[in-house]
Amino acid sequence: MKKLTMIMLLAAMLLPAMAQEVEVTSLQRLLDGVEGPAYYPVLNTAGDRLLFSSENGALKLYDFTANVTTVVTRDYVAGNDACFGGDGKIYFVTQEVGEDHLIYRTGHSFDAASNQAVSLTEPFHGAMRAVPATRGGALRAPGRNYASSADIGSAAWTEENRVYVTVGGENRVFSPVDSWAGYLWASLSPDGKRVAFFAAGKGIVIIDLRGQMLAMLGNYEMPCWYDNDYLVAQNAKDDGHQFTSSQLLLLKADGTFQTELTKPSSMAMQPTCGGGKIVYTTIDGLLYEMQIKIHQ
Repeated sequence: MKKLTMIMLLAAMLLPAMAQEVEVTSLQRLLDGVEGPAYYPVLNTAGDRLLFSSENGALKLYDFTANVTTVVTRDYVAGNDACFGGDGKIYFVTQEVGEDHLIYRTGHSFDAASNQAVSLTEPFHGAMRAVPATRGGALRAPGRNYASSADIGSAAWTEENRVYVTVGGENRVFSPVDSWAGYLWASLSPDGKRVAFFAAGKGIVIIDLRGQMLAMLGNYEMPCWYDNDYLVAQNAKDDGHQFTSSQLLLLKADGTFQTELTKPSSMAMQPTCGGGKIVYTTIDGLLYEMQIKIHQ
């Protein structure tokens, strides 16, 4: 009887996950015939504006409503070095090789309303990253940090094997899992209550604002929050020289459910989410917009 009861309890626990279904309701190419290869897409929270990098590293902004593309900068912007701030501005980092053959990085902001870019830092040799915040944006570099205001709200970012979380003006630093190669791709959930990041060798980790680990979602890359309960991530495989497959997965933040949104052969990668949209690119730089419906 105890064995039967245990089986029934396990079945009841598994039933919600088994009954859950995800439907792709639309899938369309973006900027087909208008732009060349595009990489590292970034949606804003509303999902009505999209940043992406061209093949030569120039940063561009696409407005879904106006159907207009604007060049933010023609200078080289490395992947993941641009973001939307909570103040509506775009924060990004350009890089160039100096006469001493060293790489120098400069932080900037861009105001789409005035179509003006402003340099926020002097050229700097060393790591620098653009960090989105709920009330603005920041640029993080050793000894040269910039914030758009005294109170940028909440933010999350990684440096080496540490994840930083800013809440109510307080900076918190966590290392919840061991990772010999460090952390990447930290982001706050839309409600600001959890942080997702990637730990090399371990995969996607979900923590609360006190650094307590809530879930580990698998060894996938580039997680982005679809909503407060789900994330989209890249599942890429390689042979040590080049990608052999890449697909998008939908992952439940508590680790109880996952499903594929694209097939491994799709070579889909670099997902971004906002306003109920999922935008991604392919290995050939083709941008796609996907919309889904989650049936509970």
